[in-house]
Amino acid sequence: MTAQTPQPPRPPLPLVPFPVFAEAPGGRMPLRETARLHGDGPALADLHDAILRRTGLALPSTRGAVEQGDIVLRLDPSVATAEGYTLTVDDHAEIIGADAAGLFYGIQTLLQLVQQDDEGWSLRRAVVSDAPRFGYRGVMLDVARHFFGVADVQAFIDRVSALKFNHLHLHLSDDQGWRMHIDAWPLLTTRASGSSANGDPGGFYTKDDYRAIVAYAASKHMVVVPEIDLPGHTHAIGLAYPELVEAPVMNDTLLAEAADLGQPLPVAGEPYTGWGVGHSSVRIREESTYRFVRDVLTELAELTPGPYLHIGGDEALGTTPADFASFVERVSALTVEIGKTPVAWHEVGAAPGIAEGTVGQYWGNTTPAGAHAEEARHFIERGGTLIMSASNVAYLDMKYTPDFPLGATWAAIIDVRTAYEWEPTAVLDVPERDILGVETPLWTETLRTLADLDLLLFPRAAAQAEIAWSPRESPERTWGSFRARVARFAPAWRHAGIGFHPSPEIPWAEADAAGTPASPRSVARGPHAR
Repeated sequence: MTAQTPQPPRPPLPLVPFPVFAEAPGGRMPLRETARLHGDGPALADLHDAILRRTGLALPSTRGAVEQGDIVLRLDPSVATAEGYTLTVDDHAEIIGADAAGLFYGIQTLLQLVQQDDEGWSLRRAVVSDAPRFGYRGVMLDVARHFFGVADVQAFIDRVSALKFNHLHLHLSDDQGWRMHIDAWPLLTTRASGSSANGDPGGFYTKDDYRAIVAYAASKHMVVVPEIDLPGHTHAIGLAYPELVEAPVMNDTLLAEAADLGQPLPVAGEPYTGWGVGHSSVRIREESTYRFVRDVLTELAELTPGPYLHIGGDEALGTTPADFASFVERVSALTVEIGKTPVAWHEVGAAPGIAEGTVGQYWGNTTPAGAHAEEARHFIERGGTLIMSASNVAYLDMKYTPDFPLGATWAAIIDVRTAYEWEPTAVLDVPERDILGVETPLWTETLRTLADLDLLLFPRAAAQAEIAWSPRESPERTWGSFRARVARFAPAWRHAGIGFHPSPEIPWAEADAAGTPASPRSVARGPHAR
């Protein structure tokens, strides 16, 4: 009897974020123009359009019997928890979603199994069962420091929803510009929206623009979380309504940063184009300020079907603790009164009487400084939960390397491995039940175009997506596994026009391959490749 040679274990399926369970039996299912799509509703159109974009195949839909090579979509709430799905690729492919979102996420996983080789397009055979770790998986886009129009925001939604993010936090106001039309305060968009960081042009969203963003996000199963940052980060408000804001208050950090970057200091009544923070505040003791806040939040709430309004609360350095507490307590209660759940940066947790159920967003370091941990835990004590956005690992606007042409360094230098190797529950040592989810912010002081966003988003957004979705205990939740899997995304990202940063940490694949290992050398692409 001849002993069989042991076969090496198959590499994991090239899926990001990695599922709860995934098995690769080996082999492929050819994907040909004779394949047909089975199912109903928006998911069928999503699948048709996605396969067409990726392969050029315009597959017809049918209500006939399932045949070899077909792809079937159907709903069955019993297969998984909310947003979950199962996926099987054998002689035909089938995705069963627990709900419409689960069906959508199953399609995203199926698309990651598409590959091309000498025999044409195919799907890798697979058995997948999946559901998310956290219900809140967010990306923040700062449209205040630099404005991004509706088309760019929709392209951004396409990119991040494919990685199973389900919340889009829009930072709509800051010192550099106001970005949302408010009927009750029209000068905000005629006088306060025209500027951006570095003196670049500004812009704003009409209510129809905002509705278009919300509707498009919903079609990709993303909830929009709008933010009006208060009481600080409000210099732009003073360009329209000077009676609502205090005179700028200088601080040592602001003065040093302005000198280091050669940027101007804030001047009352003039657009602020620098990056410094902490110098602005609304007039907390004036009743007109609260009429303003109520009007703004009410109009925004009417346009926002999701449950959350973000009220800011960070870096109010020129405000006394007593005034700050008085303001955020009143505004968080107002937000509840108009029917929304308030979300606030973790500093708001310093106020003893914030509205019960307020969600805190922690942006401090993975080793909390000062009172940051205490402030964050106070949200839990008040019946709320936490969104984890630790700045030294989760901030997408940080540079990959010290000499990277875009981004900042104040929080950290964040290479891909650093972005991947952190655990949300370990930062504040709180139970997982008290964490609503994970959000990865992208601030835009240095970013002007969608191409700029791509460079800082990819591949680090994929790392954050896995932290938010995949089980902590999964054997594939390791840097070595992630590095090999994300390497296989390069051909699809290039085909989609995503100008990702070709980090030398990743052995990027040069082309699709039928289950073969990725090329061991890095592939330098794009204008900033080295």
